Amino acid sequence: MPERIRILLIDDHSLFREAIARLLGGEADFELAGECSTVEEGLAIVAKCPVDIVLLDINLGLQQGGAFLGLSRTAGFQGKILVVTAGVSRVEAKRLLDRGCAGIVLKQERPQLLIERIRQVMSPDGIPPHDSGGEPDLEGMAETAGPRFTPRERQILRGVFAGLSNKEIAFQHGISEPLVKSVLQQLFEKTGVRSRVQLVRVAIEKYWPELEDESEAV
Repeated sequence: MPERIRILLIDDHSLFREAIARLLGGEADFELAGECSTVEEGLAIVAKCPVDIVLLDINLGLQQGGAFLGLSRTAGFQGKILVVTAGVSRVEAKRLLDRGCAGIVLKQERPQLLIERIRQVMSPDGIPPHDSGGEPDLEGMAETAGPRFTPRERQILRGVFAGLSNKEIAFQHGISEPLVKSVLQQLFEKTGVRSRVQLVRVAIEKYWPELEDESEAV
């Protein structure tokens, strides 16, 4: 396993990419080699930059991310590809593994599992052939139960993801700082956390699809 694992993230959800980049940045043996939202961009990056492992979402808007598996191999990419997706059937999981995917991690899983899987995939032994990286829970996992966020809560949470202070979030949305604090407290109570760091981690684990909803009527 290399001293620093160089990682490429391919996902069409910008907030998810930002959150995962923050998560990976906290690991001394990880290095973010790049991030993008399409198969074509991913192919361009692996063609010019050293990449050890690609974290690939198979649902890239109107594009099927699974195409990256074959196209990258044809282009000579020798690194590992770990699928990180919101949901996949057992049939599709088997197809991805047969096409050379090194493992599958669901976005609903705890963030630490993704970190563990990356290291496992990059270890000499890799992930055992019978282990898809979470296969017992693959079926029917596209939707995650949990509290819905209001448009205002999504606004505030996006600000937290961006690393903004309460004052900066208030200025950005033309609201008072006490209101920002009040909404943050609502988010803490709704998600069962006590700090911003925990809030970000829980949002990555369970609620990130909601944050892509751009309807901001409040």
